[in-house]
Amino acid sequence: MNIQSRTHAFLRSSPLRYYFHLAKARLAGSPQSDESVILSQIVGRSPKTFLEFGFHPTEYNCIGLSEFRGLLVDGDATTVRLARSLLPKRIEVRQSFVDLDNIKSLATHFPQLGVLSVDVDGNDYWFLQALLPVRPAVIVAEYNASFGLNPITVPYDHAFDRMAKHDSGWYHGASITALTKLCKDHGYKLVAVSAAGGNVFFLPQSSDLPELEPAQAYRESTLRNHWSGTTAKDQWDRIKHMPFVDAA
Repeated sequence: MNIQSRTHAFLRSSPLRYYFHLAKARLAGSPQSDESVILSQIVGRSPKTFLEFGFHPTEYNCIGLSEFRGLLVDGDATTVRLARSLLPKRIEVRQSFVDLDNIKSLATHFPQLGVLSVDVDGNDYWFLQALLPVRPAVIVAEYNASFGLNPITVPYDHAFDRMAKHDSGWYHGASITALTKLCKDHGYKLVAVSAAGGNVFFLPQSSDLPELEPAQAYRESTLRNHWSGTTAKDQWDRIKHMPFVDAA
């Protein structure tokens, strides 16, 4: 296990993580990049509800939607415990290890869904595919910048753990190209990408915002590149031998 992997594992299990987020919350939380700004610009008159899979108590995509009711879902007990102690009553927090057998029941939590956000570092493509029939007004999904523009996703595994799959932690999720194709097939278009190169935003095709193409919108992950001292090409070279599903 390399230094990055050991650090990730430590922060996931250490009690220090609890107190880090507690202190951070008192200074006001935020998303990791400009997700809140983008969402504030594109939510329009969508229903004031959100459903977010995969989050940190002080870093989640819908954190700026102060007038929205929300449901946050994560499998980590420490994350959920801290979130329940920090977040307002309008946001429900649920601990659940999500798979394709239970995700549809979570999707119907709100009669009308404003924002759907998927960031689970694993089965993102397959969960989004299962949730698209709910017809959220806005979709936010994490893409794996290490995959470049290759139209691929990892195969579905109900117990997916990216650190167990590959010690780099770079083998997970789907590319920006794969997610854009999936959403386009269901009547959505790509309208924005976060500045740090992590999340893509989709609206219905009827939206007035211009449609972006993955090749023009793609950004490498600034955070991943910084922590690893590598580029997306370096990352791809290390994991390209792994199994993938062609989503073209």
